[in-house]
Amino acid sequence: MAKSKKHKDNILNNESLAFLKTYINNASPVGFETSGQKLWLEYLKPYIDDTYTDAYGTAVGIINPAHPFKVVIEAHADEISWFVNYISEQGFIYLKRNGGVDHQIAPAKRVWIHGKKGPVKAVFGWPAIHTRHNPDIKEPQPKPDNLFLDCGARSKKEVEELGIHVGVVVTYEEGFDELVNGYYIGRAFDNKIGGFMIAQVARLLKENNDKLPFGLYIVNAVQEEIGLRGAEMIARKIKPNVAIITDVTHDTQTPFINKNIEGDTACGKGPALTYGPAVQNNLLKLIQKVADKNKINVQLRATSRSTGTDTDSFAYANDGCPSALISIPLRYMHTTVEMLHKDDIINTVKLMHETIKTITPKTDFSYFS
Repeated sequence: MAKSKKHKDNILNNESLAFLKTYINNASPVGFETSGQKLWLEYLKPYIDDTYTDAYGTAVGIINPAHPFKVVIEAHADEISWFVNYISEQGFIYLKRNGGVDHQIAPAKRVWIHGKKGPVKAVFGWPAIHTRHNPDIKEPQPKPDNLFLDCGARSKKEVEELGIHVGVVVTYEEGFDELVNGYYIGRAFDNKIGGFMIAQVARLLKENNDKLPFGLYIVNAVQEEIGLRGAEMIARKIKPNVAIITDVTHDTQTPFINKNIEGDTACGKGPALTYGPAVQNNLLKLIQKVADKNKINVQLRATSRSTGTDTDSFAYANDGCPSALISIPLRYMHTTVEMLHKDDIINTVKLMHETIKTITPKTDFSYFS
């Protein structure tokens, strides 16, 4: 029991929580993740032996890099965003999605336009309710093709003078905050919380002086939000023997969610373990045994053809890699107020840490042994 308390005290200490806040508040749009990756690598370096990055920005920290048996723990670093697509002569800026950003939450939101001269503040303009009230005309609904940004510029020329051009990315302004009862909120917990958690696993291994009989690759992959692209590339490079992926999943306790479809998962009740074709059943059983042994509450969920996470890329890379998915429940995914519970962070880190310590090169995941 003392060991469990040590985990709880250490995982969300002042230093790690300060890093989490900085990491969440930093923008890492799909395809432009570099600034966040630099923060992550800088935090990770004291706990690892080596690092590298690939051509598209996936970052990897390694413990025991010379060992031929390779285990991956992975998250994705990118967040949904917008692209500048068109600038009108009046200086209004129209957009395209960069990942699955939700257009319905956009009106009246404040944003940063990441121009070549530095970030520019802007807002999603929307007609006032007074001007929309006409019984003969249906109220406009926010859509990607009618949403626009207003940065205060009075012409296209003034917009361009600010360093804004077609292809520049746009992120929402909202950052990390805390609510009552142990809840955190912010944009991009999907899936920077995963990057935070795998970094904490590396930290616990170092601080507890845990010796691993394999090479551990702590992977923060890019471009998950547009098709698992970063994981696809890095899985081919590493060629791991085992992969454990962490991402977010839906808390299904709030209004408007059908549990018959989405399952029964709740913030604060522990990490969720996934059943599905891409999940290797014997690796999943091992994780469940670790959870039972360490008295870590877990929740169960099922997926159909794919998990929709980087698990799929690792599972089907190379000759097939035993892979599993540990998810943290999240409310309001792909909004600016994504919400999770700190107890789930602690228990997900603990579960990953304890699982890593049970794996050896002799661990047999075969269905036919």
